[in-house]
Amino acid sequence: MNIKNDYFASPSYVKPLGRTYFHNNRLFCALSGTGAEFSFSGTSCLITIAGDSNSANPLFANSHARIAIYVNENRVIDDLINQPSKTYCVLESEVKTDAVISIVKLSESPMSTISIDRITVTGSVPQPTKEKERLIEFIGDSITCGYGIDDPVPEHSFATKTEDVTKSYAYQAAQSLNADYSIVSFSGYGIISGFTGNDSKLTDQLVPPLYTKLGYSWSQNRDFVPSDIKWDFTKRQPDAIVINLGTNDDSYTKDIVSRQEEYAAEYVNFLKLLRACNPNALLLCTLGIMGDRLFPFIQKAAAVYQSETGDANLRTMKFDVQDASDGYSSNFHPSAITHGKAANKLSDEFKKFQFFSQ
Repeated sequence: MNIKNDYFASPSYVKPLGRTYFHNNRLFCALSGTGAEFSFSGTSCLITIAGDSNSANPLFANSHARIAIYVNENRVIDDLINQPSKTYCVLESEVKTDAVISIVKLSESPMSTISIDRITVTGSVPQPTKEKERLIEFIGDSITCGYGIDDPVPEHSFATKTEDVTKSYAYQAAQSLNADYSIVSFSGYGIISGFTGNDSKLTDQLVPPLYTKLGYSWSQNRDFVPSDIKWDFTKRQPDAIVINLGTNDDSYTKDIVSRQEEYAAEYVNFLKLLRACNPNALLLCTLGIMGDRLFPFIQKAAAVYQSETGDANLRTMKFDVQDASDGYSSNFHPSAITHGKAANKLSDEFKKFQFFSQ
């Protein structure tokens, strides 16, 4: 007789993807790419996912969390969490099947969060998939989130339903390098200023103050406020950290040297924070996909940081600026073609200095 058994998405049964938080038997996910992965052998699998307080509100339709569920790397669910709770049948078979189930939050954290509440299987006990040899952390903004990548009309505005982090350069590079990933990214955020259109510095959209947290979301959940939860850096240290911040700062700094110098100085401070939290990680400082005007100041920041600290475990790399012939996504963000090219460049950079053959 086949019996269905319920399990929580705890570390006993799943491998967490990215920065997650297991609390009250729920695995909370905020940041892009967060989720869980497990393997089992059986005939059926159901996944129950809960939304936050805005999940059922049609006024927030453009902010509902987008999720994907994969069975043996095939996407079988692609949906918005627009109800308080949804249960998905991801596998139903008459014969026993060996399956790897991956649950991935495709959209970013400021707009919405989710929790994985229950895994119901007919078959063997779920087992966490094995950790890969390397872990890469990506720190960025909308580019890293995969902003608008499923909307090829550049004049369109943001909606979570068109955001897919698995098509971003970051996720693709990690896949190409067979590495685990952690993604800390927020659309519109920067080092000294978020994106601004009126020449005023936007200081409430900065990544450094949030780096030590589980994330950030303006959408409320009484059990989960990611910006109130400190990230535990002892869980697993990244082997490399890719920093891709400056596109939004550039809307404020422009060609004003004093502002560009301020950006460089705060970049140095951020590098020091990253090193304090991650003593052994390679730091790779990047910029350029949506403009490279601040890249010389990243190079300057890297040089100052190395001069002050003697830390040699740091590199810089400039991405190619997106080409109009490759198309754009909404709000003139990078297209899937551009992300693919950036992923290849980043992967080649890691391979060039043999980081993944040590």
